[in-house]
Amino acid sequence: MKLNSLKPAEGSIKSDKRIGRGQGSGRGGTSTRGHKGAKSRSGYSRKLGFEGGQMPLYRRVPKFGFKSPNRVEAKPINLDALQKLADEKKITAITVEVLVDNGLAAKGDVVKVLGRGELSAKVEVSAHAFSKSAIEAIEKAGGKATTV
Repeated sequence: MKLNSLKPAEGSIKSDKRIGRGQGSGRGGTSTRGHKGAKSRSGYSRKLGFEGGQMPLYRRVPKFGFKSPNRVEAKPINLDALQKLADEKKITAITVEVLVDNGLAAKGDVVKVLGRGELSAKVEVSAHAFSKSAIEAIEKAGGKATTV
């Protein structure tokens, strides 16, 4: 044991500053909150996006356009992913359930097959939607594209 390795016992020193315990503590009076204003009051919590009374950014920027609350976002699956699945797992019939089981889509996803990549395997693909190029490539390889 050396002097430079001495430490106080665990829990013997309090790290929290005691605020509002009289003038002699150095943290009495205003209790480190400064004078007046919202921040000095009890129960104060700043609103999200508050900029000190200045008009906040989200109210200064003009709003335009329309976002449909009923929009259905499709999960894109490309032909190269189907080819990889056919090569690695030796699958000939690819359905939405197969894609979910192999981690390419989530359980409630709407799946759309897109035409990026090459498809040489003869596979029967059933999905919610297909692009024209994907249908052409699947049928050219000798497969079949079925809409669910």
